[in-house]
Amino acid sequence: MIDRPRRPGPTVRAKVRELTEAGERRHEDRLATEEPLEIRLAWPGSPARRVWVTMRTPGHDFELAAGWLVHEGLVRGTGHVASVAYCTDTDLSPEQEFNVVTVTLDAPPLFDPGHRHDTLGSGSSACGVCGKDSVASALTVSAAAHWTGDLPQPDVVRRLPDVLREQQRVFDRTGGVHAAGLFTAAGEPLVVREDVGRHNAVDKVTGARVLAGDPPAEAVMVVSGRAGFELVQKALAAGVGALAAVGAPTSLSAKLAGEAGLVLYGFTSARRCVRYT
Repeated sequence: MIDRPRRPGPTVRAKVRELTEAGERRHEDRLATEEPLEIRLAWPGSPARRVWVTMRTPGHDFELAAGWLVHEGLVRGTGHVASVAYCTDTDLSPEQEFNVVTVTLDAPPLFDPGHRHDTLGSGSSACGVCGKDSVASALTVSAAAHWTGDLPQPDVVRRLPDVLREQQRVFDRTGGVHAAGLFTAAGEPLVVREDVGRHNAVDKVTGARVLAGDPPAEAVMVVSGRAGFELVQKALAAGVGALAAVGAPTSLSAKLAGEAGLVLYGFTSARRCVRYT
């Protein structure tokens, strides 16, 4: 019987020594899994090529790849993605089999990915715009159609982090992942995803909508950490109307959101939220 490689899960077991004032306790703990994911892109007349490598928490890998393509402006909305699959190259080791994803488009991307992303480009789980050729190119956002529907009222915004937190199953087990969620103006959760990288969590949310055939644009996206520039950039590419962060925004994120017409909230909790644009 041939042993098939097992798809890595979102957590791994670890033996630890807990040291407290009362002494030492040995027990088993759970860690958030962090492994590389290589994204390859192919379209008619062009064989698959590597366009990005990121460190991520395994799970919803196809969504991550599809969402990343939308946020990078390589595809728009639900169009062009013909299939997403794990790579089956014979030269891949069993450990690599579930760490390489190929997205096949039914038409060429909106621009040649080689123009902005070197085939050796990679990013950490904390990386947002590391693969950009320059700050100027990072500031060029391929924005989707601007959200024209209703936006959440402040009382709805304030309760969204608690709704997001209720669905953070991997965080409950590890305490080591970020989360992102897409919500209606009334505060109803549509998609919630977790990942060791906050950017990956946002990619997974948008990718989930794209692969389901639904538009990625909605009233509000909520993120568990700070609102850095790169998260505003992704929110604009997806076409959401507002971005609410549990943490603070940065000067560049507030500037970009203001110029693009994205409503930006920071320090969002049940007690208060701060609107920056």
